[in-house]
Amino acid sequence: MRLLIAGAKPKFFHLKEFGDALAKLGVEYKLVHDLDVYTGFPSRDIRKWFQTRKKFDVLVSEFKPDAIFIDRQAHFGVAAVISKIPLFILLRGDYWSEMKWAKETLYKSPIKRIVLWWKQRIAEKCFNGAAVILPICKYLEPIVKEHYPKKSIQVLYGGIDSSKWYPVKEMELKHPCVGLLQGAWIWGKTKEILTLTKVIEAMPDVTFYWAGDGPYRQKITDVLGKYNNFKWLSALEYPDKVRQYLAALDVYALASGIDMSPLTLQEAQLMKKPVVATNAGGIPELMIDKETGFLIKKGDHEDWINKLTLLINDKVLAANMGDSGRKFVIDNFSWERMANGFLKIVQEHIDKK
Repeated sequence: MRLLIAGAKPKFFHLKEFGDALAKLGVEYKLVHDLDVYTGFPSRDIRKWFQTRKKFDVLVSEFKPDAIFIDRQAHFGVAAVISKIPLFILLRGDYWSEMKWAKETLYKSPIKRIVLWWKQRIAEKCFNGAAVILPICKYLEPIVKEHYPKKSIQVLYGGIDSSKWYPVKEMELKHPCVGLLQGAWIWGKTKEILTLTKVIEAMPDVTFYWAGDGPYRQKITDVLGKYNNFKWLSALEYPDKVRQYLAALDVYALASGIDMSPLTLQEAQLMKKPVVATNAGGIPELMIDKETGFLIKKGDHEDWINKLTLLINDKVLAANMGDSGRKFVIDNFSWERMANGFLKIVQEHIDKK
């Protein structure tokens, strides 16, 4: 089997690991940056508005894939639909809620609304033409079915290489400390960080670090930056600096309004850190409440204070949860497991035809 994998450059690290796991199972794969092959409108580079499918057609003609795998909805996916090659779309988030939040925040001007409409049009063509849509967690499955009830939909959890998350020299942080590691790209996710305002205020002897960036970053730092025990570290180099950061934390925190399969939650557990996270979206599927950490209801700052205080003071409990977290991730989210699951889905699609 030949599989053409296309995605965004920031995801190449993980897409290559997925491809390598498939290769061990006999799959020949080729990984490409989707926008290098076919960008089209909208793009900041006006010259790319008038691109054709020529590069895509040459790529397909030379590689001759049996299937195409993408992890975002772009012109590349539309070209795949037109080619009639079976298209498998990994859906990483609640696309429809994200579009709603975008309209309410960053895309209010008429020009940006046109851009957003065009992006939605492209996404709809990808979803409608897909052989199978692959939501990355069970929480997302009924949401996809609501929008595309007649499509084949199969949950495909992401994978992670546990061997790349090991003890290292720690980043220099002030202890005791709690660390967040999350972007600020979607307001529906990011705004939950503000729940920690009262937590940071109530725990002056604990330093709270946030590593991450994005268009909504300042909305957070303008509020939390007023506290001496809050430090913003910007985005960190992946994976080396991220590994050093996680190694230094006493507790990993994920305050998110909605998340499907946050990779940092898996990484923190592999680094044997007890985790405290918002009980939202697919987050409960990536940890075990009261065993690898604690789940907190959205907006419940008092529970955040209680659980963080408990983990900082009880070193034995924190260590036990860290050990359990690493085992849980290794047992359930290996690349081998994801690769085998994907091939099973492909075979089921072939059998139905």
